[in-house]
Amino acid sequence: MRSIPRQRESTHRSTHLPDSLPDPRAAACTSLPGNPLAAAAARRFVRAALADWTGLGLPPADGFTDRLADDAVVLVNELVTNAVVHAGTNVELVCHLEEARDDDPAALVLEVSDHHPARVVRNEPAGSLTPGGHEFGRGLHLVAALADCWGVTYRPGLKTVWARLSIEGRPPGALPVPAEGADQALQRGLRAAEILAPVPGRTAREYDSDWINRGALSFLAEASDLLTGQFDEDMVAALAGQLLVPRLADWCAVWLEEEGAAPRLARVWHQRESCMEELRRRVEKEPPRLLETARGGPVPVPWPGGDEPGGGDGAAVAYRLIAGGRGLGTLMLGRSGLMRMPDEVTGLIEDFVRRVALAVAAARQYTRQATISRVLQRALLPGQMADIPGVAKALVYEPRGQGVAGGDFYDVFPGASGSWSFTLGDVQGNGPEAAVVTGLVRPWLRLLAREGRGVGVVLDRLNRLLLDDAVEAAEATARMAAAGAGGGAAGVAGAGSGAGVGTGTGTGAVLEATQPRFLSILYGELVPLAEEEGGGVRCTLACAGHPLPLVLRPDGSVQPAAASQMLLGVVEDVTYESQSFVLRTGDTLLCVTDGVTERRSGRRMFDDADGLASALGRCVGLSAQGVAERIMREVHDFSPVPPDDDVALLVLQAL
Repeated sequence: MRSIPRQRESTHRSTHLPDSLPDPRAAACTSLPGNPLAAAAARRFVRAALADWTGLGLPPADGFTDRLADDAVVLVNELVTNAVVHAGTNVELVCHLEEARDDDPAALVLEVSDHHPARVVRNEPAGSLTPGGHEFGRGLHLVAALADCWGVTYRPGLKTVWARLSIEGRPPGALPVPAEGADQALQRGLRAAEILAPVPGRTAREYDSDWINRGALSFLAEASDLLTGQFDEDMVAALAGQLLVPRLADWCAVWLEEEGAAPRLARVWHQRESCMEELRRRVEKEPPRLLETARGGPVPVPWPGGDEPGGGDGAAVAYRLIAGGRGLGTLMLGRSGLMRMPDEVTGLIEDFVRRVALAVAAARQYTRQATISRVLQRALLPGQMADIPGVAKALVYEPRGQGVAGGDFYDVFPGASGSWSFTLGDVQGNGPEAAVVTGLVRPWLRLLAREGRGVGVVLDRLNRLLLDDAVEAAEATARMAAAGAGGGAAGVAGAGSGAGVGTGTGTGAVLEATQPRFLSILYGELVPLAEEEGGGVRCTLACAGHPLPLVLRPDGSVQPAAASQMLLGVVEDVTYESQSFVLRTGDTLLCVTDGVTERRSGRRMFDDADGLASALGRCVGLSAQGVAERIMREVHDFSPVPPDDDVALLVLQAL
């Protein structure tokens, strides 16, 4: 018989556990990782604790019933799942027995603690808002229905949710408690075995109709909450199995289908982990074959391996996963000891399967879009930057949000006649619209630079190209809108700027596609200097509507390296001028986009009161990589809120 581990001495202290228990063996605790496997481990731990307490003959254990064991497993599953999903930290699980006293019966107390006390417990009806404006889910309504009482305790660095289950005593027909001797030990051993392995100990496993009636809405709400926002279809399949088992099924298997490919067994889940590999072998050998006419409804299927020795029997059903009229896979589950699944159970599972199918479809759509974005990102940004003789460089590039292609871009490449060109730019806006302009500007800039033209002339030509492209895009969109409206009046006004649209059918689409293509850019050339010229590199650059580059000297002084000029893509009759200076050994040139200078913390911006220059002045003696890392650390520390714009930073340092 295993011994119950005593509560560990650590910074965590049970919030509901007395300082000294009458019997130290009446407490058990464990630490679980904050991942999807935690709930299953918690269920096993609770059953093992109940079995051990029964085997030890502790007084409260005399009142253990199947209902208490099942309720305890459901409760700990809810609490641990809630902690993992909404806190994401390691989870501490404490179980202990309270002996009867005064008018209070003996009780089993379960406590689940996470290490993210700033996150409140989700327990309000979906869609409701607290006075603070926070939205909550329904994850603990089932806990409230099963427990005699429950609560939440917040402590520094710890949040604990506890639930208390009364131990009322054995119902008629339960195993008797022998008076003494070997028979008593034998009965305790049998009872412990039954708690640890409840399935083989019963000839039939009838559903708890009370739980179905009172827990169906909470179950579906919890399922929706967990499945929503999952961007990996295999994780959706894993969550589906863990939600169904053991509440509605003994085991579950999920197949996923891709168009033109054979179904793939994505997940197998059994309430007893020792049975998972055997179950996987059997369902892989005999996968369900459902007609398309099933349309997501329950279809009875043979029990996996029913003809094999030890195959067992019970009721098994399968459901097609269908979303948007397309089949995405199959979900199969079974319950032992039943001739058929009750209608109220199959109806509940059918509602659940629809949610799973929608989650799989959403995950696939996200995966497709993320793949397209990654491909675009690789096309929009250089695979590698050229090495410049005598110059160390460092780059930081952080796209907004999920890393999709955006409006910030950079490049370092060989120019004409032994020079090297560098650029840092920012297209107005974010997302795909900005990425379109980015995809045009970078190759244009390389072509113009390699023609041997001066820095100012390159920006003049780039400005005209942007204006010409905007006019052509406006005219093409106007023609498409007019054709779609059957020749309606949709035209282009102010074609010289590419910024205006006429009125009429399709105007909204034209307006969206012909927004001005403004571009802020910093473009420069570097030419290494000979030793007789003093060494270092000569830098010639121009800044068009972009945050000004800064030069840090070894003595700690910081000064702008260029003057601000008009954005590109605004007006046609503009001439861009360049400035030249020398970067001597130890000098550092810092170039950033407005994602750095306009980083906000409340009403303040990072570059208010020359904040960027002050930050650069604190980087004396650092390498190019050290400067980049120091500036980015200060940018991120400036506000607790993640940046809401693309961030790019380029450091060039003369060696």
